[in-house]
Amino acid sequence: MSEENSIAAYWSDGMDENGLADWARRLRARLPAKEVSLGLVFMSPKFFPHAAQVLEILRVHARIPLLAGCSGGGLVANAEELESAGGLVLALYSLPGANLKAVRFSQEQVEAADGKNFWPAETGMTKDGVNGWLAFIDPFHLNAELWLQSWNQNYFQIPVYGGLASGNFPEPLTQVYLDGEVFEDGGVAVAVGGDVTLAGVISQGCTPIGEAWTLTRVEQNLIRHIGNRPAYAVLSETVQQLSAEEQRKVQGNLHIGLVVNEYLETFQRGDFLVRNLLGGDPNSGVLQVGALPRTGQTIQFQRRDAAAASEDLNELLARAKKNLADTEIYGGCLFCCNGRGKNLFGRTSHDAKLVQAHFGPTGLAGFFCNGEIGPVGEKNFLHGFTASIALFVKK
Repeated sequence: MSEENSIAAYWSDGMDENGLADWARRLRARLPAKEVSLGLVFMSPKFFPHAAQVLEILRVHARIPLLAGCSGGGLVANAEELESAGGLVLALYSLPGANLKAVRFSQEQVEAADGKNFWPAETGMTKDGVNGWLAFIDPFHLNAELWLQSWNQNYFQIPVYGGLASGNFPEPLTQVYLDGEVFEDGGVAVAVGGDVTLAGVISQGCTPIGEAWTLTRVEQNLIRHIGNRPAYAVLSETVQQLSAEEQRKVQGNLHIGLVVNEYLETFQRGDFLVRNLLGGDPNSGVLQVGALPRTGQTIQFQRRDAAAASEDLNELLARAKKNLADTEIYGGCLFCCNGRGKNLFGRTSHDAKLVQAHFGPTGLAGFFCNGEIGPVGEKNFLHGFTASIALFVKK
């Protein structure tokens, strides 16, 4: 991956108008022969009172034609994850031949969305004009699950990467940015079209255990039978067949993986949508899950912990690198769950360093999210404990 098309940096000096302007100019000067197509900005809550002023400074002095982003309690710049950041991250991307357009949307629109032509009419972007989306959403005033349902229907098979903004807790306040405007509700999506598309990795932090099974009796979010046997008994047997060490690891770390595309010949890491196992009853044999599975769906139990998350991300990045071996990559974004980072891995910058190890050195920017957005199979989902990585690549 070439560093020449993207550059990211972290500003830690608080609200200093002249300093910030000079910093933005110097950052722009590091891409001297390139035209900047897109800027992404992620700011810590410390900048909330000054956000509009900051956006204007960055747009003018880094000469950014399209600027989008949101607030984040933790930020990502290149190989660094700044988890208790007090600054901001700005990334500049030069995307040759890209057609870019940003749209803002509200909860009112999400509630009004009906049918397959609603969003193209609202945004002015037809399905054929978009190769991928980046999305930044306020989690407190917009129903992201509902938004994704209608977005998937309108832009079928077009990937969406991004996340739900984060801020200061317990205060329910985040910000979403578009050009010079600051919003405290709704969302912003950037359409990537033309000669550039988005490729990515969705690492849900799990490793599969046992074998794959078919659901044979399901009611809402209750799984009654797996392979025509009580679901709890199948789970119990799966765990008992693990080594003593593996059994210790799954304690409190069990999840379920639901296959999204049943037409695949074999199922591997990345084909499963990981959801929580909420409970199980050995007497009735029922498992309760944080999803609405369907009868006939293939599942596999999953373990989520630091080792599994590291293994999952490493393997998926290696696979992506192989698939993109002959493709020009212009830069990337990393959207991490608030529950990852030092909390999960015991050290900082785990995910960012791994992305750079596989695809760097490159300009990489992002933030720690209240929920991550990314595709599994042909549909986009809202995830937890996930690293959602988007790469700008030549179509």
